[in-house]
Amino acid sequence: MRPDVARSPIWQQRMQPFFNRLQTPTPLVVEGKLTRMVGLTLEAVGCQAAIGDRCRVVGQGGQSVEAEVVGFAGERIYLMPTDLPRGLAPNARVIPLGGAGDVVVGNALLGRVIDGAGHPLDGLGPIHSDDRMPLQGTVINPLRRAPIDKPLDVGVRAINGLLTVGRGQRIGLVAPSGVGKSVLLGMMARYTTADVIVVGLIGERGREVKEFIEHILGSAGLKRSVVVATPADMPPLLRLQGAMLATTIAEYFRDQGRHVLLLMDSLTRFAQAQREIGLTIGEPPATRGYPPSVFARLPALVERAGTGDVGGGSITGIYTVLTDADSANDPVGDSAKAILDGHIVLSRDVADSGRYPAIDIESSISRTMPLITTPEHRMMARNFRHHYSVYQKNQDLFSVGAYQQGANRELDDAVKIYPALIDYLRQDMTEAVDLATAKSGLADLINSGARAKG
Repeated sequence: MRPDVARSPIWQQRMQPFFNRLQTPTPLVVEGKLTRMVGLTLEAVGCQAAIGDRCRVVGQGGQSVEAEVVGFAGERIYLMPTDLPRGLAPNARVIPLGGAGDVVVGNALLGRVIDGAGHPLDGLGPIHSDDRMPLQGTVINPLRRAPIDKPLDVGVRAINGLLTVGRGQRIGLVAPSGVGKSVLLGMMARYTTADVIVVGLIGERGREVKEFIEHILGSAGLKRSVVVATPADMPPLLRLQGAMLATTIAEYFRDQGRHVLLLMDSLTRFAQAQREIGLTIGEPPATRGYPPSVFARLPALVERAGTGDVGGGSITGIYTVLTDADSANDPVGDSAKAILDGHIVLSRDVADSGRYPAIDIESSISRTMPLITTPEHRMMARNFRHHYSVYQKNQDLFSVGAYQQGANRELDDAVKIYPALIDYLRQDMTEAVDLATAKSGLADLINSGARAKG
């Protein structure tokens, strides 16, 4: 670790809880025993541990499983295993572990693929680093956060030009399955100007992990990235920790003054993992089967991203939110839109038409765009949206042959410029379009449309 970073006030403030734990005398460890297992929950008596502490459960045959304390009732504590609880039997030993809640971070993670517990998945050997940070993160005083005042180039023309993302912004990528969200995430990871990319693949299909790393992220993108992968077959606690670990790693690089792009796929799987845990320990379902703890966990995770202290680094978070046929009543999607700084919507209809990225411009918004763009840029983006919206709202006239040129000047202008609008939104996954090029292309498009009207 660089000496200047170790001496910085920001780093010392973040690490103070960890230093306090090192200075606290270690209490005598009292073992307990396993009394019951219901579903995914282990119940133990005879030992004491706090919420979030780790324990090792040792079976009679020597098999051991790590578990985390997720609840308690009287003298009983409830644990959730981080691995499949094979070989455990009644009266198995429950041993509380010290130093729980701290994870390994550092530059040694760059270019590596790890699981939710921080174990390597890429076969490149152990990760050697002396730097550790608390998994749960630390709360930043909102008044000490630097303002979002600079754009982040993500290499995608439609986003750079029409949905400009700011450094430290948290934005949702709302999409159903099979419309190219993973490809879009890979494009942003490869073409962004961020210093470090942290990718959290949470609860997705196992085969997609290798595909994303090799075919979408690529070797060039992996060199400055850290990938945390916890597929759908992992226990819910490990999926939950995968999202928190990815955020903790991003916080480490932000505290070093770097600008981090955090790609989380997906926030919905994170919420589903917390739902499994909450329902298993007896928490009542509140909204469409989701217990209240889900809607407390979501903002706690998202608020850890964003800008740091003035003059420091930033975490720009892009969180995918899965939708289904009944997305209008999806509580996770509604909660995500409320706590994030905008959302980019991917449409199945747009994808079916063969246009990629399948961004629905009318339904998408970046709430920080007015803070980080010039008045001329915003005016051009509004003109683009206006022409696009006029054409879309009058598509029924074209399908029935009722459109007559000259009847509506505004519609005539939209019809003339619409092919150029579609060309602007379309981008091949192997093509990178920086922010300056996206802005100049938007200016050329709008100016050509104005000349056509004249």
